[in-house]
Amino acid sequence: MIRVLVAEDQSAVRAGLVLILNSAPDIEVVAEAEDGERAVALARELRPDLVLMDVQMPRMDGVSATRAVVGEGLADVLVLTTFDLDEYVFGALRAGASGFLLKNTEAKDLIEGVRTVARGEGLIAPGVTRRLIAEFAAGARRPERPAAPAELATLTPREREVLGCLGQGMSNAEIARRLDMAEATVKTHVSRLLGKLELRSRVQAAVLAQELGL
Repeated sequence: MIRVLVAEDQSAVRAGLVLILNSAPDIEVVAEAEDGERAVALARELRPDLVLMDVQMPRMDGVSATRAVVGEGLADVLVLTTFDLDEYVFGALRAGASGFLLKNTEAKDLIEGVRTVARGEGLIAPGVTRRLIAEFAAGARRPERPAAPAELATLTPREREVLGCLGQGMSNAEIARRLDMAEATVKTHVSRLLGKLELRSRVQAAVLAQELGL
């Protein structure tokens, strides 16, 4: 059972999200939060598997709450918002979010998104992925491409290949097919490269790979 905490300040929207998630046989909403501070407090108390996090909330916004939840290792975070503006995307991902979906996502895709993140795989809505790639390619409204971290030199050739695949938004299964290896081996490589690069999520690894042009 995937235990989920729903953080959303609009009560009607929150009720709808809870209804959708509880309709799945393998998902249980264990708590609801109306603001970021409450979300962090409940995550500390309940240790859910995943927090479904709105971005714009009172008292503490979703990006700050995500940074606290992920930084303390309390849960994975799937950000859900009406906004697909770059600052929200980049802010949420760099805060350590494992996924990003828009609120107009279909119910079935929301449920599958929760399952995907709970499996340890990153998730970015297709439309947002296209914006991210276009943004990185154009170099607009973002800092200059950073220097490669020294830790990149510690990656094995295989780990660098996996990192490049993450930058293309591939799932573990897709990477396994591309590189002709077992999916379990892919998970091991992802775990190791995250540790070496001191990253919080595979989505952060994907962002780094894009920034470095891997």
